[in-house]
Amino acid sequence: MKLIKISELFEITYGNQFDINKMEILDDSEINFISRSSQNMGIVAKVERFNDKEPFQEGLITVTLGGTYLLSAFIQQKPFYTAQNIKVLRPKKIMSELEKLYYCFCIKSNRFKYTSHGREANSTFNDILVPAEMPDSWRNLDTKELNTLKKSPVSQNNFILDTDKWEWFNLPDLFNISASRDKLSDDLTEGGNTPYVTSSETHNGVTSFFEEDPTNKAGTITANRGGSVGYFFYQPVDYLATPVDVRILTPKFDIDVFLGLFIKTVLQLEKYRYNYSRKMGSDRLREFKIKLPSNGHIPDWDFMRNYIKSLPYSANL
Repeated sequence: MKLIKISELFEITYGNQFDINKMEILDDSEINFISRSSQNMGIVAKVERFNDKEPFQEGLITVTLGGTYLLSAFIQQKPFYTAQNIKVLRPKKIMSELEKLYYCFCIKSNRFKYTSHGREANSTFNDILVPAEMPDSWRNLDTKELNTLKKSPVSQNNFILDTDKWEWFNLPDLFNISASRDKLSDDLTEGGNTPYVTSSETHNGVTSFFEEDPTNKAGTITANRGGSVGYFFYQPVDYLATPVDVRILTPKFDIDVFLGLFIKTVLQLEKYRYNYSRKMGSDRLREFKIKLPSNGHIPDWDFMRNYIKSLPYSANL
């Protein structure tokens, strides 16, 4: 896969660098104000036209260069102004919405290279490497489907979490616990489609993508031994993982995304027991106990699965 600088695909400029405190908030305005937030596509208010300054047009991409979630990238659906530390990307050629979404995804995948109030992305953003073309695996995605929230297929009224009736299970009875044998990220080739899981607390632990083939199977749960200690993630696709601060839980039962999300959530409730100096290594994981719904001293997989299905919009999983 050929990689090129993001600046070869987009005209990149700084946003307006306006101060929202000097703007007039107007709820029925067609102009959005974009901040460095990672929520709500960065939109924090609707504002009146400012000093006859023409807003940016809809369909452009905004990228945050500072704040808590650097490189949050969004396609703006209405005309907009921006706060400070935001870049605006205009495609140099005609791009579909799906192509723009793909490059938003690529931009966000470079977040691990930067830190807020440390190594921010202002000076090096234009040189970030991205694929020259969107891969075929993305071309069949339906953007309307991606933007549609489906309601849950199971009524939540039938499910009550009564943890007093749950039972404790030894984690090694449910999972094989191992460390990754993959290479460190510096020894891999950037730009592919294989996710690389580290001990980050966001994006399922995925901080980059590489060309090498995945070695760890989908349907496993990753545990952060170090870094953001105590976070667990269900991995829905095959992946690579750092051998340093991630442990892999391979289930001894049939798992799916619903069970994976239920169990990873329960496991993560124990996060408070661990920190940078008290890491959650393989030995401690083998001593781990997890409290789960049970049926005859056996984990009640059906209850757990159906409970997640009963949650609002679980059909989007």
